[in-house]
Amino acid sequence: MIRVLLADDQPLIRSGFRALLDAEADVEVVAEAADGGEAVTLALAHLPDVVLLDVRMPGVDGLEATRRIAADPALSAVHVVILTNYGFDEYVFEALRAGAAGFLVKDIRPEDFLHAVRVAARGDALLAPSITRKLIDRYVSQPPVPGTRLAELTNREREAVALVARGLSNDEVAARMVISPLTAKTHVNRAMVKLHARDRAQLVVFAYESGLVPQAGRPAPA
Repeated sequence: MIRVLLADDQPLIRSGFRALLDAEADVEVVAEAADGGEAVTLALAHLPDVVLLDVRMPGVDGLEATRRIAADPALSAVHVVILTNYGFDEYVFEALRAGAAGFLVKDIRPEDFLHAVRVAARGDALLAPSITRKLIDRYVSQPPVPGTRLAELTNREREAVALVARGLSNDEVAARMVISPLTAKTHVNRAMVKLHARDRAQLVVFAYESGLVPQAGRPAPA
């Protein structure tokens, strides 16, 4: 059973999402919150698998709530998915940096919404190639931050992280590296541990911040 916490300041939005989730046999909505502070409190009380968190709420917004959830060891297994009306913007980008597993636009189709909840519960990032493209664009105009932690990765782990940052799934990483999907997943998971990344979304951010994936006109670090 996938346990979900809904956090949105608009009751009508919450009730709509809840109706979709409650109709699924493998999903249970364990709590609802009207702001980010309440969401963090309820997350600690219920330990959900997935928190669906509106990015813009009065008081404690979704960005700060994401930071608090990501920083609490008791919530390390909780996967935050940001909900937004605005598509990819600075709030969403900062939420990914803070530890969100991905984001959804609120006008998403119901079947895609339910699929996304299941993807998040598995621990996979909700980062489609189009979203990864926006992350790339966000960094093209900025110099990379020196990636001192790159030295902790093996060559194969660095290769796997770079492919993840380009939007590839584990199966696609495996095909590109000519290894099994299980081995690809192992490389990705070990890189996450070494880089203290909660999920693939943070791996993508790290790859561009560190310069592991070269930006326009800049070489990758040796």
